[in-house]
Amino acid sequence: MNDKTFRVLEFDKILARLSTYASSELGKELSLALKPSIVREEINKWQAETTEARELWQSVQRIPLGGIADLRQPLKKAGIGSILSPEELAAIGETFRAGRLMKDFFSEEKKQSSPTLAGLAAGLEAFPHVEQAIDRAIEPEGKVKDNASPKLAKLRTQIRSLQNRVRDKLDALVRGSETQKYLQEALVTLRNGRYVIPVKQEYKQALPGIVHDQSASGATLFVEPMAVVELNNQLRQVEAEEEQEVARILAALSALVGGVATPALANLQILARLDLAFAKARYSQALGGTEPLINNQGFIRLLAARHPLLAGEVVPIDLEMGKDFHTLVITGPNTGGKTVSLKTVGLLSLMAQSGLHLPAGSGSETGIFTGIYCDIGDEQSIEQSLSTFSSHMTNIVSILKQAQTETSLVLLDELGAGTNPAEGATLAIALLEEFHRRGVRTIATTHYGDLKVFAYNTPGVQNASVEFDPQTLAPTFRLLVGLPGRSNAFAIASRLGLNEAIIEKARKLLSPGERRVEDLIGEIVKERSLLEQERRDASSL
Repeated sequence: MNDKTFRVLEFDKILARLSTYASSELGKELSLALKPSIVREEINKWQAETTEARELWQSVQRIPLGGIADLRQPLKKAGIGSILSPEELAAIGETFRAGRLMKDFFSEEKKQSSPTLAGLAAGLEAFPHVEQAIDRAIEPEGKVKDNASPKLAKLRTQIRSLQNRVRDKLDALVRGSETQKYLQEALVTLRNGRYVIPVKQEYKQALPGIVHDQSASGATLFVEPMAVVELNNQLRQVEAEEEQEVARILAALSALVGGVATPALANLQILARLDLAFAKARYSQALGGTEPLINNQGFIRLLAARHPLLAGEVVPIDLEMGKDFHTLVITGPNTGGKTVSLKTVGLLSLMAQSGLHLPAGSGSETGIFTGIYCDIGDEQSIEQSLSTFSSHMTNIVSILKQAQTETSLVLLDELGAGTNPAEGATLAIALLEEFHRRGVRTIATTHYGDLKVFAYNTPGVQNASVEFDPQTLAPTFRLLVGLPGRSNAFAIASRLGLNEAIIEKARKLLSPGERRVEDLIGEIVKERSLLEQERRDASSL
């Protein structure tokens, strides 16, 4: 797998959508970093996690996913003896609680119904003594409680008493008729931790005290009157003792956390993986997804598959390859859905190998591909001044070096386009023959009629087309495996009222090869019609 494949198939957009269903930042981080696996046991495990999580999510039970915080830095700090802030300790207490509730959630009953997730949750460790100690001392919003210790409770009571005494004295002073004329405003405020009143500059000498600050204009001085200096000194002394007691409490709690930092970090990883599993489950529910079967034979069967990034009414496709044939040539009109079909196969393969459910019918199946290689769209580099054909060839040369076996999936859009049609068609056939010889699972879209003949005459290669409705002059976006695309130019011209004599003359001007392609398609259509009739006759017996 490579970044170009992820970009072309828009796998990053799938991960971005998946991340919106995660409940924690850790879960979002795992979602955005998700990569496909090439190990069958791992893929099956991931798929089982998604399926079990979806069943639990759809049940009436509430999943305890709240309160999971990214504690990696605080836990590492505590592990080396640093003192944590009250906010960090509050987050640790909440996350320890989340881990305990998640461990309890996967009870004996869950071990039977959700064995994979229960096995993951079994690795969670509870820290009730640390959780309780934090809960006794720290408010949820990250403040140290008054009753965190008897000494702290006493000190804070003294602080409130001294604050009230200072304010009462200053309130009486600012309300006094004699004092008011010296003040800019009748209020009590704080500067540098000391209670002060705003005195007009010109009355500095009339109201003795300590100046702690002045306004930007210099017209106002913030003065601590001498009448409250002693009380303010007492207040600052008690506040200093309170700060020391808070520091002692935080140090003690940090030491408790430090003692369990290593298993707590392991807990975080498990909680993040559980959050990822439930994010996959919620995304599966949003997509109407199903768990795909996984095989090692490079076999793909997609039933009523939909591209997950398309909005509105999406026409599903049915596609099967890897048993009777492992090369598929798709033909049909522009904007008819060929490229979407190509991308759907590639993207759903990436999703399946990442443990994601597929927006497809039950019974869908994907192989395990060690490499998925794409040449889709015009990715030419302006800086390199490459033509469209040169750009495509550069990509294909690179793909040829890497895609060697049946564990590779190659997706080629408009193979051979951008050059002389005759040379482009023969080059496209030669490339498909080489990929086919290697056993590579290959899907190619094309406009070249010669490739339809190649697919029809070559064992292990199959035609497919995107359907076109000549009555509405529009594609239906249905993918028809086994049927090559027909040229619709004459049908469209006739439908639009072009003289039939002109159309007939145009038919006669077709080259023998082009007529042979149309005759071939006519034979295939006739064969399919006969088979359909035989099937209907047999079912009616």
